[in-house]
Amino acid sequence: MVRNFDEVLGKVKEGKVKKVAVAVAQDEPVLEAIKEAKIQGFADAILVGDKNEIEAIAEKLDMDISQFEIIHEPDKKAAALKAVELVSSKKADMVMKGLIDTATFLRSVLNKEVGLRTGKLMSHVAVFEIKGIDRLIFLTDAAFNTYPDLKAKVDIVNNSVQVAHAVGIEIPKVAPICAVEVVNPDMPSTVDASILSKMSERGQIKGCIVDGPLALDNALSEEAAKHKNVTGPVAGKADIMVLPNIESANVMYKTLTYTSPTRNGGILVGTSAPVILTSRADSFETKVNSIALAALVAQSNK
Repeated sequence: MVRNFDEVLGKVKEGKVKKVAVAVAQDEPVLEAIKEAKIQGFADAILVGDKNEIEAIAEKLDMDISQFEIIHEPDKKAAALKAVELVSSKKADMVMKGLIDTATFLRSVLNKEVGLRTGKLMSHVAVFEIKGIDRLIFLTDAAFNTYPDLKAKVDIVNNSVQVAHAVGIEIPKVAPICAVEVVNPDMPSTVDASILSKMSERGQIKGCIVDGPLALDNALSEEAAKHKNVTGPVAGKADIMVLPNIESANVMYKTLTYTSPTRNGGILVGTSAPVILTSRADSFETKVNSIALAALVAQSNK
């Protein structure tokens, strides 16, 4: 079982080199991450954007730009659409956002002609290595879906399970996180959690074990679960934490990122190929980790 990002990087290097199409590639932090992924030998890239600007940044980074294919497209909207089209036409395995706003980038991802639509819900899956926890923790959805209903939560669970399987977790344990670990009709998230658990029990959600509602402490800590007499196959052993809404998930994501000794990466799934949607605030390491996660998912999809 893969337990940290060193093992994630080791696993991704065992597979074939994947190709990432970078939309509006004249972005120094993104090119730095692409350079590192190339050096480590798990990803190559097609760089779509303003060729002169890309070459200038590459020179600054001491990056051998001759190793990469560049498609010159100075118009940002056209560059994003071209990068997505490279993936939908199987010339690249995944797409990464460069120096372009998220809304414009996602419009290209969802383009009816050349986009990556599947008819499924798209959702963001963040993966954390947290000091003191002996496994990777998958957190969803901190970036895309705002207030998912039960149907959306089923898709969010399935998307996160897909990522966990790609990383190497055969039967991930999924905890629908709530403020309490009992069903309370006045707290809709606990009702959703109980239904998700029953759907898992009946085989309507496959490839994982879902059990909840669980409070955060009871999901992560076996000691806390034992102290509160919370039992079940997921209590204290959760791999995937499904937060009730974007507010709680985003706060948790940023709290882990900025106040704890962690390493992380994240991707957008529910598309026909993984989408790397990093923020400019994300660290260099997070960007490299995100490329590695996307490469594993791309390999798993094939």
